[in-house]
Amino acid sequence: MLSDIEIVKQSKMDCIQDVIKKYDILEDELYCYGKYMAKVDLNIFKRLKDKKDGKLILVTAITPTPTGEGKSTTTIGLVDAMNRLGYSCVGAIREPSLGPVFGVKGGAAGGGYAQVNPMADLNLHFTGDLHAITTANNLVSAVIDNHLYQGNELHIDPNRISWKRCMDLNDRALRKVEIGLSSKKETKRFDYFNITVASEIMAILCLSTSLHNLRERLDETLVAYSYEDKPIYIKDLKITGSLMVLLKDAIKPNIIQTLENNLIFAHGGPFANIAHGCNSLLATKLALKTSDYVITEAGFGADLGAEKFLDIKCREANLKPNLVVIVATIKALKYHGGVALDQLKEENVEALKKGLENLDKHLETIQTFELPAVIAINRFLTDTDEEIKVLKEWGKEHHVSVCLSEVFAKGGKGGEELAREVVKQCQDTSYVPLYDMNDSLFTKIEKIAKKAYGAACVKYTEEAKQALEEFDKTDKRNYYICMAKTPNSLSDNAKIIGRPKDFTITVKEVRISTGAKFMICLTGAIMTMPGLSKEPMAIKIDMNDNFEIFGLM
Repeated sequence: MLSDIEIVKQSKMDCIQDVIKKYDILEDELYCYGKYMAKVDLNIFKRLKDKKDGKLILVTAITPTPTGEGKSTTTIGLVDAMNRLGYSCVGAIREPSLGPVFGVKGGAAGGGYAQVNPMADLNLHFTGDLHAITTANNLVSAVIDNHLYQGNELHIDPNRISWKRCMDLNDRALRKVEIGLSSKKETKRFDYFNITVASEIMAILCLSTSLHNLRERLDETLVAYSYEDKPIYIKDLKITGSLMVLLKDAIKPNIIQTLENNLIFAHGGPFANIAHGCNSLLATKLALKTSDYVITEAGFGADLGAEKFLDIKCREANLKPNLVVIVATIKALKYHGGVALDQLKEENVEALKKGLENLDKHLETIQTFELPAVIAINRFLTDTDEEIKVLKEWGKEHHVSVCLSEVFAKGGKGGEELAREVVKQCQDTSYVPLYDMNDSLFTKIEKIAKKAYGAACVKYTEEAKQALEEFDKTDKRNYYICMAKTPNSLSDNAKIIGRPKDFTITVKEVRISTGAKFMICLTGAIMTMPGLSKEPMAIKIDMNDNFEIFGLM
């Protein structure tokens, strides 16, 4: 089979003005970036305010493995399959970060014959949203350090600056740096870099409902404390207007197309292991106004992305999801059953049965939210009839539909079985979040750990416990919980695969995001600035003299 980028090169793109003709978007509502990419003016919401929303389908997955599960591929392929069957359907996905693109994971444009286009532009600079967020984030840092240099009128305690710089690349050397060394007048201190997708400005942008709401959230974003223990917010730095100017285009949803020329919204990109893992609220709400069905995704497994999508994003936007698709592969399930990577292509029914325990837990988590689910098995040539039979039998035992998806190899045609089942199972729901907003912060954390992860208990470092106790006495008690946990295990230990039981989740550190209105609880060995591997993707990507890119995944 051809590589992803070879498939893309053979595909034909329609001008974005032609793509939108099937949907309720007008040409004069576009800001075009060349022929095939555009942003949509926010004034479209006024025109469509009385239009009924379409149905919302979330695509999530089992616990990730080194073989990949194909969540984005399934999302994009399902959009094409729905349109092939005559349904008005669009997708809503996240923008890729350059960190994984040049790191280990590669891009986030789908795969095979279920990709978005232009793939290279999406994976690289796209419309500049992440650059705008990076610049806005670092303007805050620059102004804080300049404030210290110019006399420190706000009495900012340099040891209590919580705001961190960011960069949209994996660079472990920047995890901890010493700054202010060029003159005696500067305040010498340690600073830290996050990857841009972990910046609070990314979370704020993705949760904002309007320009006005973006301004309010920025104003109320905590950046430091004074010597007198007074909180310092962005509004105290008097730079909210400048941040708004930097983000004025980034807040507008982006649109592109699939290989079969169907509409995809690609906007915002917080990671699900260290942030809330969903595309922007504005893009999802606009997608719901422009089609009858919207297929969206949330990062990693149901324990991370789906939990945050349902507990944070849906409540913040008053979204009512209709169905969840859980993606798995037979290879990944065998991996969770204990099979070594180099043996996954061999039939192993017993390992598959053991690995199904991981799928069991993710299905239970979705059912805890009282949502219907469909299982999508991303099919590979090495999957045997006996292994597929085991999966079908498992589905009957658990009263859930199991559909084979071949969108990677066949595009939309390979997802028609899944699409029919999605339409059949889609229903109006009143889903139930895992926790009540009035619960204590400790209760919220424990409900997530026990219901979504299957943990037996939660422990806290003294520092984390003290912070939560203090916040619980304030209006911050009503904040969402954004757990930062490894995506590679249901536990907080990345090495424990399958379905671990009787384990403890340890909350090591608590960070508050007042603009996003959630508590970030760091567990296990979580890095908010990843590093590069020994042979990163950066050494494989290149371009010839005709501007043709290769090596990009």
